[in-house]
Amino acid sequence: MFNLLLAIIYMSFISLGLPDGLLGAAWPSLYTQMAVPVSYAGIVNMVIAFGTIVSALFSDRLTFKFGAGKVTAVSVAMTCLALFGFSISPKFFMLILWAIPYGLGAGGVDAALNNYVAIHYASRHMSWLHCMWGIGAATGPYIMGYAITRSSWSNGYRYVGMIQLVLTVILIISLPIWKGRAQVVTENGEKKDARPMKINEVVKITGVPEVLVMFFCYCALESTTALWAASYLHIAKGIDAVTAASLASLFFIGITAGRAINGFATIKFDDKTLIRTGQTMILAGVVTMIIPFSIVFAYAGIVMVGLGCAPIYPCIIHSTPAYFGADKSQAIVGVQMASAYIGTMLMPPLFGLAGQNISMNLYPVAIVMILALMIICHERLLRVAKVK
Repeated sequence: MFNLLLAIIYMSFISLGLPDGLLGAAWPSLYTQMAVPVSYAGIVNMVIAFGTIVSALFSDRLTFKFGAGKVTAVSVAMTCLALFGFSISPKFFMLILWAIPYGLGAGGVDAALNNYVAIHYASRHMSWLHCMWGIGAATGPYIMGYAITRSSWSNGYRYVGMIQLVLTVILIISLPIWKGRAQVVTENGEKKDARPMKINEVVKITGVPEVLVMFFCYCALESTTALWAASYLHIAKGIDAVTAASLASLFFIGITAGRAINGFATIKFDDKTLIRTGQTMILAGVVTMIIPFSIVFAYAGIVMVGLGCAPIYPCIIHSTPAYFGADKSQAIVGVQMASAYIGTMLMPPLFGLAGQNISMNLYPVAIVMILALMIICHERLLRVAKVK
């Protein structure tokens, strides 16, 4: 049953990644059909991101009351409903409405499953879990491309919605094999269920402010790198736009391959060592990216940044119960997810303004600045949490 549930969790994370690339792949066809400006995709993304923040912040209370299994099943069902809603939306305002349950569902799955795996499974499974997300995120655009070629973008959403529907049924059937919420041991040796925590209680825990800034920085770095890689290669490095767009996908290939490798690395190395290794790889990737004389260095640098990003997110999450206790981990992971989504929502457009109004050559500088803050907070976390 233990391995069966793990397989279902892996499937859930592939499912979580599948819809992430659909909007970008469908948008060139979608915005012309709906007669809206191309920039309106950003509005849909922000609504989705806001929904994920809200559901992440409430994940502690929801999992406390219903359990991780039920929260995951309902969350996947919400994303399934939203995807079918997208597929029947002839007007832009309807996309905005359906983006609300999509964001709420995605955030619920993310927070509930990350904490569940952090408590009940070894570190390698956390890395492979996020590798599954990468497989889903890479597959989604291919499904949408197939649908557009054969029929229309709406069928792309339907195809992925059908996959989510099947997963929802599997999750409902699997509910009996999910473990309950972690328990705490009182001073007299009795066990009792951990209680949900308020946000202000969470942020007062020693080390939590540092880990929240780390999450903000990591997702700000990842999303900024992903969104502006092609523009940097085209504008700053002089690569033609089509080639730059295709080569930017090397970043995601680096992350996905890196997380597969990192799963094996966790057998020998602990989380803090892998986080430090990832941070060093990112810095090396940025340095490689800015080396002149050959475009090959730019390509290699982007792959290296992706490889460096690979261990950081899963290792931070997996170490959360060890740093703060299993009884507090769901509350902390929920706030971590919210902080991560804020970084994803805010930093890419802020860099876009800087790149447009100052210079796209600031791209590697921005990555290094975010990385430096992440490293400072990680080292401080290790000190205050007294991790050897």
